[in-house]
Amino acid sequence: MQCSWKAVLLLALASIAIQYTAIRTFTAKSFHSCPIPNPVNCSLSQDTDAADRLCDESPTFAYNLSRKTHVLILATTRSGSSFVGQLFNQHFDVFYLFEPLYHVQYTLIPKLTQSKSTTDRRVMLGASRDRLGSLLYDCDLYFLENYIKPQPINHTTDRLFRRGASKALCSPPVCESLGAVDLHLEEGDCVKKCGTLNLTLATESCREHGHVAIKTVRVPEVSDLRALVEDPRLNLKVIQLVRDPRGILASRSETFRDTYRLWRIWDGTGRKPYNLDVTQLTTVCEDFWNSVSTGLNRPPWLKGKYMLVRYEDLARNPMKKTEEIYDFLGIPMDSNVERWIQNNTRGDRSSSKHKYGTVRNSAATAEKWRFRLSYEIVAFTQHACQQVLAQLGYKTAGSEEELKNLSISLVEERDFLPFS
Repeated sequence: MQCSWKAVLLLALASIAIQYTAIRTFTAKSFHSCPIPNPVNCSLSQDTDAADRLCDESPTFAYNLSRKTHVLILATTRSGSSFVGQLFNQHFDVFYLFEPLYHVQYTLIPKLTQSKSTTDRRVMLGASRDRLGSLLYDCDLYFLENYIKPQPINHTTDRLFRRGASKALCSPPVCESLGAVDLHLEEGDCVKKCGTLNLTLATESCREHGHVAIKTVRVPEVSDLRALVEDPRLNLKVIQLVRDPRGILASRSETFRDTYRLWRIWDGTGRKPYNLDVTQLTTVCEDFWNSVSTGLNRPPWLKGKYMLVRYEDLARNPMKKTEEIYDFLGIPMDSNVERWIQNNTRGDRSSSKHKYGTVRNSAATAEKWRFRLSYEIVAFTQHACQQVLAQLGYKTAGSEEELKNLSISLVEERDFLPFS
């Protein structure tokens, strides 16, 4: 049966009108959803009545997507991202998640902390983008059940990666066993006192919060997030955190001692190993260069959605920089955040014993790498990363004396204004 061109044109116009109406309705009204069954336990052969009953029997949640801000902290390991995450974790109306993509990576790319393969990175990126969309848009924590091993039973698990780093997951109503004296749990005490994590309660809590913030080191560049940034269902804002690559290398060498063993040998002996994996450094610099170049070029799709933050600026003046971040997001900064900054940026040497801890003298921590790395490694890093160092306003040290002299700042005064 053949259709005339007029009929085809009418069908096309009708389709466009329907899609436009759907999008307008979807973004303008409250969104209602019910918990999603675990895909592993549900087969396609199940009848639709069962699914309808599940929705009918489960509580529904309504919230206005236009008022909810979705924050994504885009970072790399040992760049100060845990510290930045706490600036959101402490806010009473922000539901914060610490590295929810951890389980996705270790299921798709087992036994690799950071894959060097371009193919692996693409696979991980595709999965990450889809999962982030579900988390931000619908607070869908149920997808984690496909990646956590052993698989959760009845939507409960005790294996969520660093659950204690998320205040919302260690507080009522998600943690039902806490009393008034336990409301400020340390990360290590969360699992002990709260027991297993109920993903249904966690999902409900996420939906009831005014805003959602996620910290991830598993997305290389801001351009990889374009589809999410342009999604009309989201009010997504990206905080890209960067740090001096020399500081990142020094911190990783100390934290991941086995992975960076050859760098430590070079630092200790003064002899560069012939089989040194320089991509552990150059990949960071390339990702920074590509991502920051995109942000600073100010493409229309990032307007009002992107803010570049140097860790060093935040460490030197945490209160002022945090106020700027919250102003960019359009979220009032509450007293809990201010109190946390005051209590966690003036620590002494003994306060930062835990490698993932956030209590420290923030200004001193930002400069500590200058005494951890040999000048030979610093010079090598400066040559390998010269483009991104200049781009981000990090000065090079011309000698060991200059490197160790803290009266000489290696950070230029720069004002990276948000793209608004």
